[in-house]
Amino acid sequence: MSHTLTTKLQPGTQAPDFTLKDAAGRETALADYRGKNVIVYFYPEAATPGCTTEACDFRDSLESLQGKGYEVLGVSPDAPEKLAAFTGDFALTFPLLSDEDHNVALAYGAWGEKLVDGEITEGIVRSTVVLDTEGKVKLAQYQVKAKGHVAALKEALGV
Repeated sequence: MSHTLTTKLQPGTQAPDFTLKDAAGRETALADYRGKNVIVYFYPEAATPGCTTEACDFRDSLESLQGKGYEVLGVSPDAPEKLAAFTGDFALTFPLLSDEDHNVALAYGAWGEKLVDGEITEGIVRSTVVLDTEGKVKLAQYQVKAKGHVAALKEALGV
């Protein structure tokens, strides 16, 4: 294990820019969302129980989030083909982005050691970073629980 240390993002700092492929293999850049508030959430693996719960909660809350000016981007190390199946299987209505080399997760502090089934592994730490219209961090939450996270996030954002 490489014991990669990542720095968690702090409110008020500029979020790292990125360009990743979406479920259809198209490039999506964070810069495309300038002028909008963006919720970037990191999840370990498409179609696993917790990640499905979280994605469906974001899907079900998307209208109210967008009504308050927030866009949602989901990021995982899954290949675009797996993201396409996940999107289709659960009728997800926001972009899922493929961070196969996990460089974006590292840059956002969402990669590190975690306990999975009693074993320490390295991977995505379920995290959510909310950016303002200029791409600055408004809110950064790490090691969130999938169940109830979107409701708590909406409350924190006043949605």
